[in-house]
Amino acid sequence: MKRTIVVGAGLGGMSVVYELRQKLDKNHEVMLIGEGTEFQFVPSNPWVALGERTREQVVLDLTPYAEKYKIPFNTTGVASIDAENCTVTTGDGQAFHYDYLVLCTGPRLAFDAVAGAGPEHGFTQSICTVDHAVRAYQAYCQLVESPGPVLVGAMQGASCFGPAYEYVLTLEHLLRKKKIRDRIPITFVTSEPYIGHMGLGGVGDSKSMMEHEFRQRDIKWICNAKVDHFDSGLAHIHEINRKGEIEFSHQLPFNMAMFLPSFRGSEAIAQVPGLCNEKGFVLTDEFQRSTCYPKIFAAGVCVAIPPLEQTPVPVGAPKTGFMIESMTTSIVENILSLERGQDMETKPTLNAICLADMGDKGAAFVALPQNPPRNTSWTSMGKWVHVAKIAFEKYFMYKVKHGTSEPIYEKYMLGAIGIHRTKDKE
Repeated sequence: MKRTIVVGAGLGGMSVVYELRQKLDKNHEVMLIGEGTEFQFVPSNPWVALGERTREQVVLDLTPYAEKYKIPFNTTGVASIDAENCTVTTGDGQAFHYDYLVLCTGPRLAFDAVAGAGPEHGFTQSICTVDHAVRAYQAYCQLVESPGPVLVGAMQGASCFGPAYEYVLTLEHLLRKKKIRDRIPITFVTSEPYIGHMGLGGVGDSKSMMEHEFRQRDIKWICNAKVDHFDSGLAHIHEINRKGEIEFSHQLPFNMAMFLPSFRGSEAIAQVPGLCNEKGFVLTDEFQRSTCYPKIFAAGVCVAIPPLEQTPVPVGAPKTGFMIESMTTSIVENILSLERGQDMETKPTLNAICLADMGDKGAAFVALPQNPPRNTSWTSMGKWVHVAKIAFEKYFMYKVKHGTSEPIYEKYMLGAIGIHRTKDKE
């Protein structure tokens, strides 16, 4: 019996597992390896951190669904990979041979890159995991009880900026509803060269749109920011100029701070010779296959994608949402081609589509493809984005429960945008 192993039980991993199970022959085993039994809908973490969702609403125990859809599920994670002999050893010491290996492991959070960062060993909150978000909600409740300055942002090397924008704008909205906004100054601190850059060099009119939104909400901002370190209640920030020199230094007090870190690849994957770059991200070709090992594929945050441009402070390129589903669909079709003895032909579109909720409305960013020159570079704002983000959450949770592999973004998200744009023209 042949076996394909999928590592990672997140957005990418669950998409590729279900699609492979539906399309491969029943005699071809599709196995899932995760760290623990849970699926977490990560895009909803900003809501969890602000009390708009509970942990239970965005987390599923995958065990009954893996059993229902006949997917062997190891919950102890990957200890090592022997790529030469096509073997994965799991955390419980079991060794599994594979015919294909699909890596959807997501990131390691590099809080250790900045002294004092992170919720476990530092002074800042995070929304990168649901447990971090639960802890951030406790900090939010303390802020409501004892108002004071708030810092929100993304540290140098960060690659996914959308959640920081979602968090700060939803936070501001909720503080106004509680009528305590006037007692809580908010500053957005980011490694981006300008507001709305998003690691994409801007999308449509994102710069002026986000600057306008920040001004309307009286949110101050610092760009080209390199975080030196955090102390308890105090952030030490350097503003870097185009020459890479320190232009200004800031000491910013805070009652609460939420910062997104830079990412690294999984340790077990990074240890495989020739598989990854220096940060532990998998090097892939145009078909999402490893450039070194022809039986290994990768999708999502664990994939090496170079920055779009050089900036005074390093920023990474986002690898989330629609792009993950595009990658996983490409991987499935290419594995099917190889099983039929055919050449691989399917390449991911690598389009960037982001829904950023703002509490009372939202912003949509669409870059098709992600890197310029683009066929479409478009932004829009309105209550419809808030509704679309809720629909995305509900549909993906439905998808995991019902074992469906139907892609979400292309059919539903682009359709919603098309409808919205048509209404705009009318």
